[in-house]
Order: sequence, then structure tokens, then C-alpha cells
Amino acid sequence: MLKIPSHQVAGHHASSATRGPLIDDSGRFYKPLQGDERGSAEVTFYDQFTSNMQIPDHIRKFFPIYYGTKVMQASDGSEHPHIVLEDLTAHRENPTIMDIKIGSRTWGPDASDAYIEKCMKRDRETTTVKLGFRISGLQIYINEGVGYYKPTRDLVLKSSVDDVRLFFKKFVSSDPNVESGMGPARDLASVVYGGPNGILAQLLELKAWFEDQIIYHFSACSLLFMFEKGLVLEGGSPNAQVKIIDFAHVTEGNGVIDHNFLGGLCSLIKFISVAIGDQNGHSQ
Repeated sequence: MLKIPSHQVAGHHASSATRGPLIDDSGRFYKPLQGDERGSAEVTFYDQFTSNMQIPDHIRKFFPIYYGTKVMQASDGSEHPHIVLEDLTAHRENPTIMDIKIGSRTWGPDASDAYIEKCMKRDRETTTVKLGFRISGLQIYINEGVGYYKPTRDLVLKSSVDDVRLFFKKFVSSDPNVESGMGPARDLASVVYGGPNGILAQLLELKAWFEDQIIYHFSACSLLFMFEKGLVLEGGSPNAQVKIIDFAHVTEGNGVIDHNFLGGLCSLIKFISVAIGDQNGHSQ
């Protein structure tokens, strides 16, 4: 049975009037293809990436599993093609999630003048130009009684640099009063951001690949951070994970390093390290 994802934090949301992603009980995520060239571009990327032998196995883990495409019928009887992917939250209990768009430029080389103007306006209004990334959405699990802290899209996009810094602290806060941002954030930061399997270690692994890879340019792609706070509070591993998502604007690298994504990634690594006061061992 198909249903609307309960843990989607950014992008187009499905409703009775709007086409959006759906999930099923088998752990698959159905993303509607965009009607213009972006939809075909994303399918082309997944088809090529899946069979590309130049991609190291340790890098493939950062990408959702791709199951092909499927034409699905809407409630009004209309049919529309979907990309079928792994549901990244399927086996997670109360996941805390953050979606971060990477790069100081969020359009590809073939974008129209009108689209570039639209992107430039959004990039300047958010932290994209200043930081080389922006938060697109997030949800923070508090506890069973409170549920989630999930700021609105407008609030997130209007965030200043200081607001973004606070969001990164709240993301790993064990304080139920997450609005204050004053809880014992560092307690969780050391195991969620830090450690050999933490988010910073995974970002550094990605960074090492992007310093060399000249296969693709990942324009307007996002990084998805996920972990399970309940596991940490019970003394277990946070199951922290980083994934790259949204490939509608990926183009061929043509032998050139993707400086836009790499620059944003380096900025993100430094920003998180400074925000949690733990730069030791995580320098660029």
C-alpha cells in the first residue's frame, strides 16, 4: 500500500492536489519524474551511475539504491512515471534528519537565463552564497511525548548564518526544550558528528573522493544527515548516516574537478566542526 512519507523534510510533498513522493511497506521510495528535462536527466544519471565501474564501492554507499522506473496511476486515473529508490528512513525509529543543499551555485551549465536568475535570487537570500550550502529542511526528534521539532520551510530558508549554527547544535541536542538550543548538545555531538563512524568522518570520506573525481558535477544536489536519538540515549550507536540525493542537475565532469560541490562540502565540514567546538582531527 502506498502512503505519503512521514519523514520528508524538503522538496515537493504529495497531497490530494499535488504530485509528490510516496513510499510502500517494502522499503521503496517513489519519486515523480519532473515533467521537463530534469526528470529524464535524473533517470539518466541513475542508469549511468549504477553501471559505472569507476565508482568505488565505498562511495556507492552514499547514494540511494536505484530500482529503475515505474509508471504509477494517480487517484484521478492519470498515469505518471516515477523513479523507484530505496526509502532511506524505512528501518529507522524516530529519525532525526537534515537536508542540506551543497554548493554556492545551484544551477547547471545548461540552465536557461530565467532559471539562473531564479536560482541566484534564492542563493543570495539564503546562506548558499555566504556559506556554500543551505539547510533546506530538518526534523529533530525530541521524545515520545513531544514528538518532533520541525520548523517551516520559510523559517529554514530565511535562516541567517547564526541561525544555521544553532540548527546544527539543536540537531544533536538531548534537551527536550530544543527551542532554547541550550541543552547538553555536546553530549550527542561527540557520537553523532564525531567518532570513526560519525557524520564528520563520512563527510571527510566523501571529500577525499571529490578531491579526485572528474566524472560528474553535482549541481543543486543535497546531503541528507540522519541518526536515531533514541538509540544514543539508551547508550547505543546513533546509526548516523550521510546520503547524497537529488540528481536532476548532474552533468558530466569532462575531466574537471567539481569545485562547486567540493567547496561547499569543505565549508560544511569546517562549519560543523566550529559550531560544535570540536575541530580536533577534522581539519580540511
